[in-house]
Amino acid sequence: MRRADFSYPLPEALIADRPLPARGASRLLALDGGTGAIRDLQFRDLGSLLDSGDLLVLNDTRVLPARLRGRKPSGGAFELLLERILGGRRFLAQARASKGVRPGTRVELPGGAVAVAICRHGELHEFELDREALPFFEAEGSVPLPPYVGREAEPADRERYQTVYAEVPGAVAAPTAGLHFDMEALGLLEKQGVSIAKLTLHVGAGTFTPLRSEDIDAHRMHAERICVPEETVAAIGAARRRGGRVVAVGTTVVRALEAAAASGTLAPCERETDIFIRPGHRFRVVDALLTNFHLPESTLLVLVSAFAGRERVLAAYHHAIAGRYRFFSYGDAMFVTPDPSALAPRGTKS
Repeated sequence: MRRADFSYPLPEALIADRPLPARGASRLLALDGGTGAIRDLQFRDLGSLLDSGDLLVLNDTRVLPARLRGRKPSGGAFELLLERILGGRRFLAQARASKGVRPGTRVELPGGAVAVAICRHGELHEFELDREALPFFEAEGSVPLPPYVGREAEPADRERYQTVYAEVPGAVAAPTAGLHFDMEALGLLEKQGVSIAKLTLHVGAGTFTPLRSEDIDAHRMHAERICVPEETVAAIGAARRRGGRVVAVGTTVVRALEAAAASGTLAPCERETDIFIRPGHRFRVVDALLTNFHLPESTLLVLVSAFAGRERVLAAYHHAIAGRYRFFSYGDAMFVTPDPSALAPRGTKS
């Protein structure tokens, strides 16, 4: 398939540049991947789409204040966008500088800190800071809002560009499907008989990288750290035995679960994954997906299309545009059930 197969025209006015006053005030478009049927709902109607016995799987990564601006000793402007803390004083980052970045390049940062470029890893640079990296970014960094938001981060973004269940620091972008939940909404689902499990995928800045090749099979994903714990694998097994569905909250949860089941059987894991889910993938774990609306020609739109069918997904997007839904990170949500042909037989290798 070609990159253009995943394009659609989006009026700029539909890009949500700020969250709504209340987390659960978003709209919810429900798409049946088997029939293409569409329903216009509110996010508070999510419970009507879930059954007692279903399992909701959340990504508990916590977004770091990952953007820093500094200067070279010469006075040249320098910007860092953290990709990953490597441990202690070292970190990987995207770097923007007027005259490039070489090993030995020094950067003067807020609070009197200094970072020195050590080496390059593809498009990323490894730096060593003169102090512990994680607490420094927490104290001095700003929220790394996606570029399409089109504004500088504000104090309110520290709380709103973060899920209410975020626990494990390490992401530089939010798993945005989870932004719609408050603790009350999660509590109501549990009272309804919906179970909740968690995993961790630290979302990297590469999540905003569009498809680079005309042939989507030639695209290579950036690697992200995942942890699928034993208790989540057990919860999925229990849901299967009681006839419940595994409902992924976000494409990051889909990628983590499908990577953990890549051998044919879901197993606990803690490692990196660069899995690229595209049409032809047979989903071994996920039965339904809660997600936001994604950028044209993005790997995330490709993933949703693999799950529910490209034509049906794009038809839903056109419906959402006509209905003035709000798009992207701070926008509205979709609840998507799969095209049955995209599912692997449960409990078997494929």
